[in-house]
Amino acid sequence: MARLIYSAITSLDGYTADAAGTFDWAAPDPAVHGFVNDVERPIGTYLYGRRMYETMVYWETAGAEPGEASVERDFAGIWQAADKVVFSTTLQAPSSARTRIERAFDPTEVRRLKAESSRDLGVGGAHLAAQAITAGLVDEIQLFVTPILVGGGTAALPDGVRVPLELVDERRFGSGTVFLRYRVV
Repeated sequence: MARLIYSAITSLDGYTADAAGTFDWAAPDPAVHGFVNDVERPIGTYLYGRRMYETMVYWETAGAEPGEASVERDFAGIWQAADKVVFSTTLQAPSSARTRIERAFDPTEVRRLKAESSRDLGVGGAHLAAQAITAGLVDEIQLFVTPILVGGGTAALPDGVRVPLELVDERRFGSGTVFLRYRVV
């Protein structure tokens, strides 16, 4: 059975976006970006909410410009090769290949996807991840903690849910970013 992995870049105080909805402070440097690519490489299907999908669809055409960094071209290829499932009541049509829209998050459907997939699944976006964590579907949580306090915004992890975790990997980068990988016990 495939794993469902929640991976996010977060501020030290636990936000994926600040109170204004921006996340420019989260842009990874080349060393972190290269590591993100390696972490994301096993993902065969991404599960997104509409807002995260609209952010990530940038990668559908990224990487084609001659001046783009090799880590960006690499990530674009990883993202383009994966299937995408977007949970949205408002999105009318996908803006990328290998993408389908589902009108509601269905834990039973996600369990089926996990059972039938030969590659891991990634859940992107704090709101959708919160639903998946609450439903007991997430097998692993990977956080890239950036050295900044943003004071509020979109919480990386849900309130009101208790989930025991086991630290299985960690890495520190020169930029001050720290990678933490936890398995759900």
